[in-house]
Amino acid sequence: MSWISENYEKAALGAAVLAAAGLAYSGWNKLNSVDTDFGSVPEGPPAKSDPGVKSADTVAKTKSSFQLKRECSKGKDEERAVDLFTGVALFVNKNDLKTPVDLIEGKDVHSGIPNSWWIQYRIDPGFGDSPLRDEDEDGFSNEDEYAAKTDPSDKKDFPSLINKLTYVGEESVQWVLRPGFESAGGSFTFTYGAGKEQNRVSAANPVPPGGVFFEQGAAMGRFKLLGSEKRRVMNQSIQAEEDVTFVRIEDQKPNKKGIVYEIPASFRVADQRKHARFDRTAVLTLAALGLADHEIKVEENTSFSLPIGDGKKPYKMKEVTPNRIVIEFTGEDGKVQTFEIIKGATGPAAP
Repeated sequence: MSWISENYEKAALGAAVLAAAGLAYSGWNKLNSVDTDFGSVPEGPPAKSDPGVKSADTVAKTKSSFQLKRECSKGKDEERAVDLFTGVALFVNKNDLKTPVDLIEGKDVHSGIPNSWWIQYRIDPGFGDSPLRDEDEDGFSNEDEYAAKTDPSDKKDFPSLINKLTYVGEESVQWVLRPGFESAGGSFTFTYGAGKEQNRVSAANPVPPGGVFFEQGAAMGRFKLLGSEKRRVMNQSIQAEEDVTFVRIEDQKPNKKGIVYEIPASFRVADQRKHARFDRTAVLTLAALGLADHEIKVEENTSFSLPIGDGKKPYKMKEVTPNRIVIEFTGEDGKVQTFEIIKGATGPAAP
């Protein structure tokens, strides 16, 4: 039997001690090399490993520049002020895009309105329809405001509103007043008809000269008997002259007070249409100040304002017919102007 066989346990223990010693040395050697490993500098270009933001220092410089006072000063070319910087031309000729338009000394952009006007009120003349635009939305175009010498950028400053008044139509009441036969002392009976409205003065109570009638109904207190007179007139039916009594009646309605009607007494009922009269009210609209959708109703011979509700009433509806209206305007200087507006038209007809 060999020595290893006899001393197996001793041999195994010795080998284990040697292996443990080898591992311990290996570990100690690696521990000593850690500082060298982590302290090494990787190979390659240094810029790729720079953690800083490129040009970061310009941020601080930019922030500090905000504190500086910067102004665009103007210079002078003889007597004309000019900007001392180069910019982009705001307006160019559409037929020559390389040629800027000089609003100061150049040709007027829109015929009839000088360039200086657009500059004065800071309105853009660069649109083809600039004269027709409404800068302050008061219902009047720039063209209207220029002609009227009003401020196109101020909604409270606008041309005469009558220029935007439209005669839409009229509301009318047809009425007939018929004197009866003459009674003692020049008194008369009367009948009044306006559609379904009827008034009557009976023979038991005739109206004396100077008396106001009727006592009730739609025409209550509307008329005053002034008197009567006989005239010799031609009767076309019999082709002969005859005596006819004409009754003089004064209207007492507020907007018609003072109007005198001369009506033949006891005219034939068949002639009522011939002697009919009308109370007319004009229906209007105002295409300005956002009021185009609001109807305005004004009785004839009535003063009114534009817009309705304004304190002063310089306008008076002098005449209303199915085809036209006639309006008088009294200015602050006391001068009176007369305007005619045709039905369906906006603004006065040309004189």
